Amino acid sequence: MAKYDPLQSYLKRQKADALELSFREIENLIGYLLPKSAGQQEWWANADEDASARAVQRRAWLLAGYHAQLLPCHDRVSFTRAEA
Repeated sequence: MAKYDPLQSYLKRQKADALELSFREIENLIGYLLPKSAGQQEWWANADEDASARAVQRRAWLLAGYHAQLLPCHDRVSFTRAEA
């Protein structure tokens, strides 16, 4: 199981088109602390241009059908269902 698979599973079960999660909620889902870089918008980028290992978190929400955006308070993330 990949580190962010629990986040992907959680998002796949959601019926809402949009939801917000705090870093703490995400950490509880995945069982790990998020890296310090998660406080930067780039970490939550939705473009799958970076195929490196640094992009593993991105696959979780993209494969679940969502886009992510770091909210201004820097400890909450908005997930919005991607248009098909």
